[in-house]
Amino acid sequence: MSGTTMRLLAAAVLTCATLGVQAANQGANHGTHHPTPRKAAGSVKFLKAPSEESPAARAKRLTRECKGRPNAGMCLGYASR
Repeated sequence: MSGTTMRLLAAAVLTCATLGVQAANQGANHGTHHPTPRKAAGSVKFLKAPSEESPAARAKRLTRECKGRPNAGMCLGYASR
């Protein structure tokens, strides 16, 4: 390696080391940092999609689609009807 490359590499290593020490010192000041208070979480509302099928319509569809199929997965409980 040339002399210029070695100097640049040394400068980069020193810069990284200095930044690491500064970050460690900032974390050591536990009593001086006051975090901002968090807001309480709001309630979540789930809206039904207009294309969503009703439970009765789903049962009817599965009974129709699962005839003669293996009784597994979505057809579990509907294939034997």
